Amino acid sequence: MFHSFDQLCEAVVPSKKELLDVAQNHLNNLTKPVGSLGRLEEFAAKLFTIYGGTFPLEVDPALHVLAAGDHGVVAEGVAQNPQEVTHLMILNILGGGAGISVLSRQSKMDMVLLDAGHKGACPDDVRAKRINDLEETGNISKEDAMTAELCEKLLLAGANTVYEGVQKGYNIFSIGEMGIGNTTPATALFAELFGLDPKEITGPGAGLCRERVIHKAGIIAKALERHKKAHPNADVLHILASLGGFEIAALCGVVLGAAALKKPVIIDGFISTSSYAVAYCMNNAVKDYAFLSHASAEPGYQKIMDCLGEKPMLDLSMRLGEGTGASLALQLLRSSKAVYNEMATFADAKIDTETYLPK
Repeated sequence: MFHSFDQLCEAVVPSKKELLDVAQNHLNNLTKPVGSLGRLEEFAAKLFTIYGGTFPLEVDPALHVLAAGDHGVVAEGVAQNPQEVTHLMILNILGGGAGISVLSRQSKMDMVLLDAGHKGACPDDVRAKRINDLEETGNISKEDAMTAELCEKLLLAGANTVYEGVQKGYNIFSIGEMGIGNTTPATALFAELFGLDPKEITGPGAGLCRERVIHKAGIIAKALERHKKAHPNADVLHILASLGGFEIAALCGVVLGAAALKKPVIIDGFISTSSYAVAYCMNNAVKDYAFLSHASAEPGYQKIMDCLGEKPMLDLSMRLGEGTGASLALQLLRSSKAVYNEMATFADAKIDTETYLPK
């Protein structure tokens, strides 16, 4: 178990990069032109390093961690839907009717829902766990989202969800979220962490019109100004506490926990990527364990990818959240694993590369 934020961050160490050469040598000797399976080979080599050079690779079983939370900044008119929808969607997710419910079943992913703090009773379901008794964050345009102490508690709850999952035999994790208004704190975090202009990266979320997107960007700018005055020398933990969301903090903990335990973690879209971005700024080594699943349709996403030096696995113009993109990316990782494990080498196929495949 992880008992402190410092212990968690210190447990994250880089993967063994020398294993990339071992993996690439194996891939180059499979019965195909070198590099012909493109990014599938990249994914397989990364999995090989994460799992410490074990062969055959085994990705499954998979656990999807979905965190939910409500946001005080919704009072500023930054969301298309009323806050009550967070609770209704939690019920829908657990009831099997949400996008992630359908796709996780199709992808054979188990799921756990972390109720990080929302306006509603945590459902009585073995897959749901309440990790915070508060009903919503502070309104970030006027006050901190949460205390640093609560932020650390949520980080540890996320990390220990991974720890418990590993004890149960899960071998890969993914993250997704639910929370009306959560593109606002996510955008504020991106802007503060990477020095981005909220006017350039603020998007419509669930469907705001242009005028309301402009209003939303103004609220984010106000939140950033308040944060800078209140915390002029804030470290990353305190940036998260000031500008983030309950669910964003919990998922940041999942990313850190997976990296600390040397397990791959698949990151969903815009809001989940804000959790990853915070974890990355806390300890850059998380990059060695993370797969960015898909390019969000939010307009600022490419600028954020540029800041992180990442290229998503898929680009399907999706912006639902919940982990829907992560569930699809899992299928690609399974395919990468199968290629690595099951394709014949030239030696297996008795093909003399010098005779039949001259250079």
